[in-house]
Amino acid sequence: MPNQQKKVIFCMAGVLSFVCALGVVTALGTPLWIKATFLCKTGALLVNASGQELDKFMGEMQYGLFHGEGVRQCGLGARPFRFSLFPDLLQAIPVSIHVNVILFSTILVVLTMVGTAFFMYNAFGKPFETLHGPLGLYLLSFISGSCGCLVMILFASEVKIHHLSEKIANYKEGTYAYKTQSEKYTTSFWVVFICFFVHFLNGLLIRLAGFQFPFAKSKGTETTNVAADLMY
Repeated sequence: MPNQQKKVIFCMAGVLSFVCALGVVTALGTPLWIKATFLCKTGALLVNASGQELDKFMGEMQYGLFHGEGVRQCGLGARPFRFSLFPDLLQAIPVSIHVNVILFSTILVVLTMVGTAFFMYNAFGKPFETLHGPLGLYLLSFISGSCGCLVMILFASEVKIHHLSEKIANYKEGTYAYKTQSEKYTTSFWVVFICFFVHFLNGLLIRLAGFQFPFAKSKGTETTNVAADLMY
């Protein structure tokens, strides 16, 4: 492939990585990871509410990795509330999983920025064949994509398996008990998914530029190596 086309492909991959890194940084600070609705079971059972009457007992909230906000309803009007996961909810949330989500998100941002620099270096510089060359780009794309996948899996398990929304809704609510009715992943979660997809796409772009996957040798290369061995 001509050098000019390789430059265009590597520049495209570098720009995608840079936009991806900015998106994840923004996602980390926004309370737009999940939106949930929850029912005030205590109030609904007291008045035996059903049908449209349940709307008076339905609350909602949205939150991210650090903070969120919502509205509680138990038949006596809306009660807005705000919360911070650190340090307010340390006793309610699965801290180890949540810290790992933040940790892998941070690693994802760092590796994506490094990948951006490597792509640009391969486009305009003279990269080494090992770390800075195609092998390094493949490894960075694979590790970054894996981090993005881990972030999504860990956060989804925190929400679904450990009932994060329900724990937040019931935190310091001794009188009322709330039950989650629905949960929907929102903008920030899907930004991480897009970033995961971008790293997969970058791997294809590297291959499109004419570089073999790591440890994959062409038949011509193997034949040459065999011939060289026979000469010795």
